[in-house]
Amino acid sequence: MRSAGPVRPGPVRGRPVALSMLRGSPTAWCGRLSRVDDMWDLVVVGGGPAGSAAALRAKQLRPKARVLLLDRADFPRDKACGDGIAAHGRDELDLLGVPGLIADYRPTHRLSVISPGGARVCATVARPNHVVPRKVFDARLVEAARARGVEVRRHRVRALTPHGDHVLVDGVLAARVVVGADGANSAVRRLIGIAATRDRHVAIAVRGYADVPADDDVQHIAMQRDGWPAYAWSFPIGDGTANVGFGMLLPRLRATGLPGREVLHGRLAELLPHLPARDLRAHHLPLSPGRPRPGTGRVLLAGDAAGLINPLTGEGIYYALLSGRLAGESAVQAAGDPLPAYRRGLRKHLGRHLRTTDVLARAAQSPSFIDAAIDVAARHRKVFDLLVEVGLGAGTVPPPLAAAVLRRWLAHGVRGG
Repeated sequence: MRSAGPVRPGPVRGRPVALSMLRGSPTAWCGRLSRVDDMWDLVVVGGGPAGSAAALRAKQLRPKARVLLLDRADFPRDKACGDGIAAHGRDELDLLGVPGLIADYRPTHRLSVISPGGARVCATVARPNHVVPRKVFDARLVEAARARGVEVRRHRVRALTPHGDHVLVDGVLAARVVVGADGANSAVRRLIGIAATRDRHVAIAVRGYADVPADDDVQHIAMQRDGWPAYAWSFPIGDGTANVGFGMLLPRLRATGLPGREVLHGRLAELLPHLPARDLRAHHLPLSPGRPRPGTGRVLLAGDAAGLINPLTGEGIYYALLSGRLAGESAVQAAGDPLPAYRRGLRKHLGRHLRTTDVLARAAQSPSFIDAAIDVAARHRKVFDLLVEVGLGAGTVPPPLAAAVLRRWLAHGVRGG
């Protein structure tokens, strides 16, 4: 769920005043939108990774483009998330021209996974990951966009009206292209008539922080058979704290018949008893069903708003940065008809991968399938690396590997899962 509440602009006229978000001073909104602005080349709704990536890419490709970034919250602001940024996400930051954005955070080199049935693997990943609190990461991205010439305003979007070669936002902002990157509860998605992700593809999680040894550099995932798919995680940040949480599918949570808070908090404590969590906050994740709808007309959807979250792992930051970048490219390079270009970009970069994760997510409804996959990964380094690519990047599974996991699965007599 989005962490910020509704924003009601004040009655004073004027333009927004930019304050440094990296020093903790919020962006101040100093005016109520009261007249139609000149045409904007791109209006981005949502200042998270997807929205900032779209704005950054548009200005990177066309420095003179007029780009406006709207968000209903001040920055920095917290966002419930696992905070994990895989190497693939760093690749996107490089492409966006901000390669040093998280260089001051310590990389984590090892990943440990315990399957629902107790199979274990712990190995060094081919390329290290990072864990950066979203309160820091998102604010830095927004500040980078501002430094590149993007105008940032605090505003909550309530209406979108198509007008031939542009879209009118709340009756006062004209945009050649709009990118909706406003999260799982996307108002933009709702306004253009695209249905929300069905409950069977929605996960819900609770996230907090816990104290860990300062030298802890292992990202840990502990899966649970009860209510599967369900797992807890501990992702060390590098400063003596770790992002910890627990998530499961929404229908499985409802099937318990218990209050969600009781289930989520209780299972987190059960799976990670040595890491008492604080600052617990819940959020839901619209998992990719394999063929997400990327928008309509001149309105493109990116990140969580497009349902771009890995259904196997819940990873979404890489998808957000990638889809935001592609949306920004389409907005300035194919402004006359941006949606086909954006759809082609998503298909090129994520098409086979999303079909792979969709198939694997169906197979993974059997916890024994995951047991077999982790068992094979523990025995074969190449399999471990490939599973990381599928879970955190845009990897696919070659038929020989799928056959090996299937043989292992059947050898254990788990046809009934």
